Amino acid sequence: MTEAAPSETRTIVHVLRHGEVHNPSGILYGRLPGYRLSVTGEAQARAVAASLADHDIAHVVASPLERAQQTASPIAQKHGLEIRTDENLIEAGNDFEGLKVAVGDGALGRPRHWWKLRDPFTPSWGEPYLQIAHRMLAAVNTARVAAAGREAVCVSHQLPVWTLRRFLEGERLWHDPRHRQCSLASLTSLVYEGDTLVDLVYSEPAGASDPNVHGA
Repeated sequence: MTEAAPSETRTIVHVLRHGEVHNPSGILYGRLPGYRLSVTGEAQARAVAASLADHDIAHVVASPLERAQQTASPIAQKHGLEIRTDENLIEAGNDFEGLKVAVGDGALGRPRHWWKLRDPFTPSWGEPYLQIAHRMLAAVNTARVAAAGREAVCVSHQLPVWTLRRFLEGERLWHDPRHRQCSLASLTSLVYEGDTLVDLVYSEPAGASDPNVHGA
């Protein structure tokens, strides 16, 4: 990362993936309504809030989806803040939304869906990676300005968080989902001096989870 002048204002934007979701049918729920945190997910949200309790949090913003709002709630409560909503933090659009995509028993094994898989680089089955990166960066920049000199929390979803990280680190945006470093309720913390990103720190205050848990 680029070094900035020490006189510039330091701001930290924590980009948080929401906690585990109650999904007994095992579908890729994407942007579908009605998908709430599981009991474990609620505990994960509280664990993150506890880890940030002594931080100077000035701004909490979340995706409009219920699971993200729920994850943001204990953090906002601890700091006496209102949860803001930013559509730019929403889950990625996906043509497989509402379907099972597990290997062996899901939609990926049905020939009628194979055309959707023709281009893994854009990708052809959903929202373009570059579009995701740009809207996520817009959300982060809005939060950074709102919390200037302090800290902000942006609650989003696995693919948008990971795409943002790869974009900021100069990596190609298409990737193998099995290798994402973005556990449930994990923090990807962006450290700014002024408007210059000087560090990126990944942490798992609620513990590690399986990177193959998608649709989140």
